[in-house]
Amino acid sequence: MQAETTLAWLYPEHREITAQAIKGLQPEQLASLEKLWSEARAGHETRLCSQLDEASQSTKPTCIDFAAWPAIAGDHSCSAEDMLHNVLDTNWILRVARVGAQLETKLAAAKRPEQFANAVRTSGLSFVKADPAYVTRAASNNAHFLLARPDVAIEPANYARLALGGKVELNALATYSWYHLQALAKAESIAHDNPSGETRAQRALAILADEAFALHFLEDGFAGGHIVGTWGNKAVRLGTHDYYNEHGVAAGTWNDQRFVAFGDAYLNPDNAERVARVVRESLAQIIDAIEGKLHTSLKALPGNTAESFNTCTESHLPSLVGQEADIRLLLPIIEQTAVPAIGPGKGELPRFGSELGSFIGLTTAVRVADLSGGFGSNQSGSMVTGGVEVGVRAGAGLEGVLNQSSDGLLFAEVGLREDSATSGTYGLPARGALTTRFRAPFWLIPGDVLVAAPVLALTSPASLKKMAVRAANGGLIPWQQGVSTRIGRFQFVLGREVGLSFYRSHMIAIPATGAAPAAETMVSLRSLQVEFPILEYRLFRTFSQNQSSGLVIQPYAGFDTPTSTSVESPPGAPPPHLRTIGLGGVRVVFDWRHY
Repeated sequence: MQAETTLAWLYPEHREITAQAIKGLQPEQLASLEKLWSEARAGHETRLCSQLDEASQSTKPTCIDFAAWPAIAGDHSCSAEDMLHNVLDTNWILRVARVGAQLETKLAAAKRPEQFANAVRTSGLSFVKADPAYVTRAASNNAHFLLARPDVAIEPANYARLALGGKVELNALATYSWYHLQALAKAESIAHDNPSGETRAQRALAILADEAFALHFLEDGFAGGHIVGTWGNKAVRLGTHDYYNEHGVAAGTWNDQRFVAFGDAYLNPDNAERVARVVRESLAQIIDAIEGKLHTSLKALPGNTAESFNTCTESHLPSLVGQEADIRLLLPIIEQTAVPAIGPGKGELPRFGSELGSFIGLTTAVRVADLSGGFGSNQSGSMVTGGVEVGVRAGAGLEGVLNQSSDGLLFAEVGLREDSATSGTYGLPARGALTTRFRAPFWLIPGDVLVAAPVLALTSPASLKKMAVRAANGGLIPWQQGVSTRIGRFQFVLGREVGLSFYRSHMIAIPATGAAPAAETMVSLRSLQVEFPILEYRLFRTFSQNQSSGLVIQPYAGFDTPTSTSVESPPGAPPPHLRTIGLGGVRVVFDWRHY
């Protein structure tokens, strides 16, 4: 059930970068690219926009422009072939484009961190709704990350040889290079074969699909969370990625241009223009190849279909990339890309964690509650009590499933509780209880994920993952989404958590007419209190690499019902009629977890 997204740029950011690159092409280069796009649109004029960058679509695009293809690549497809199918043949891709356009508007309006977090959270849910596989693609491998440098002295050509070799794990530079070379080979074949009609249209589509897929990973290589490298467990990988994307990292290119690199949701004009310049260089190579000015080392010219190498399932690149001729061809582009950080060990950048994975923890809490009278049937009126508690819990955090605003907290807790006496002649005495608490996100009704998990784990793990992701982010009807504000985070949590308090036997006085001489019956009583948190207000949360702490305020409602009674005095008195007490209160909880 643990899945996390590790995006470098969000949909509208990828599209903005590509659009800037297109606009910056030389007039003759732009004309060549527009001609290729026009040829590719043959037979697909309704789905593909007339312009490479259709800037007039507002928040409801009705067609897909080329600027959007790198945004669809990688995050909404696993290969150029897959991307082309999704662009041309699916209906959901238009919903994805609309979510992306709406997200662009929200990000433009955001000024504070919580506004960015809320925009990313709501759009993430919308992306998952439109494209159910969205949340798992980027987590499949490290294809979206730059390969960390082994040492500080490595030169760009040697780094390229290392990254493009078949012995290292798939990485952003290798993925870009593979697909860019495929696009170049197809572009070169147009200059060589000069096809016409349908063959030319198919080859134009394949060239643009391969190049767009390549550009996604080229652009990813400039995001702060992808420059710093990725290693460690999932929580550390995700936390480090998120931290540097938001806060930035001092970076430089191989040709010694210095800048601060940010990542998803935090694209700024400097980063956008820097990445667009390199994308422009890549597009210029495609144009040169079409015009017969550039030649690849690929011996066999490919056909008219887009490349099918699957970045979601493959962990290593075929051995084709890495030849010296390929490296020389790519080096002018590589020299403009970001220099990745040093790998694990001395000199590595600090790593950060996220609340993802199993944990053990301690909690302390204070509470105040208002009880609707006592246990006696004639004991009405409000009674106030306070209490303290301590607990030990174990569970799993899924709070990074889409971003830091997710809440997939799952735990079981046991503890002790002590309540103060209530006011009044027939109030409740001070009493203690053994406590247990359970919390789990739900998809539609409380407990449904827990019930479905054993069955779906065996029959459809993919469905279980989708169900868990939706549950962790507010449910099918997302009324339990967390909302970040400048004063903290609010979330409606009714149904996610329940607390049980098993009160030890204690003596209480129950008014009893005719129970002379005291007109009361002394009863030894045990009871069960059940409470349901309604709202959760998190004032703060801090997180180190493997520990978190936070302060949470929880208004709750519930009831206290007798479970066993015995009359202690007067002798022979009949057992009094006891009732269930309704109650409401507030808990203030300090929560510490070790992941």
